[in-house]
Amino acid sequence: MRMNIAIDGPVGAGKSSVSDAVAKKMGILHLDTGAMYRALGLTALRKGIDTGDEEKIVGLCRALKIGVRHEADGQHTFVEGEDVTGMIRTPEVSMAASTVSRYAEVRKEMVRIQQQLAAETDMLVDGRDICTTVLPNATAKIFLTAAPEERARRRWLEMKEKGMEEPFEKVLEELKARDEQDMNRPVEPLRQAPDAVLVDSTSLTFDETVDAIVRIAEAKRHG
Repeated sequence: MRMNIAIDGPVGAGKSSVSDAVAKKMGILHLDTGAMYRALGLTALRKGIDTGDEEKIVGLCRALKIGVRHEADGQHTFVEGEDVTGMIRTPEVSMAASTVSRYAEVRKEMVRIQQQLAAETDMLVDGRDICTTVLPNATAKIFLTAAPEERARRRWLEMKEKGMEEPFEKVLEELKARDEQDMNRPVEPLRQAPDAVLVDSTSLTFDETVDAIVRIAEAKRHG
């Protein structure tokens, strides 16, 4: 039986970096599903397509070749063969990704790809509907979160390191708007699965968060 770990949680919870570290400790691959939606959002912005136009976004998704590849420094995301990994973490792309992810046909196509990948190998998958939709039978399910102010602080510091100067208040406002959109979308909204273990990292260090999830996953694997 495959060892699949599913991690859900809101924006800024540190899912990608924490998941990378957990997967490395456990010796399995990590699939960042959010990057796939970000790649679609980025492409829509580049092409001048209104992300609120569901028909055009669904058409774009069906025509677009989005791929992922695991390299020494983690997952790289590709659109039509172009590595867009360094372009998909801006606030504009975040909001575009949140918008396009609301559409049922977009999610259906992305889930199909994600389930196929997870069936082929032991894998940790993170996103916003992994426990509830993508991998409902995962070995271990985690809901990773933190207080909005702490998530915004982490995002703000991350942006500063990349030379992106934004007022903290704006980052917090955008994060809350993203939470609202993700939790209230009509298709597979962000929510904690009933059998997912809650990990609140507000007062935990990065390493403490990683260790907590590894302990949960190992207990599920051997339990």
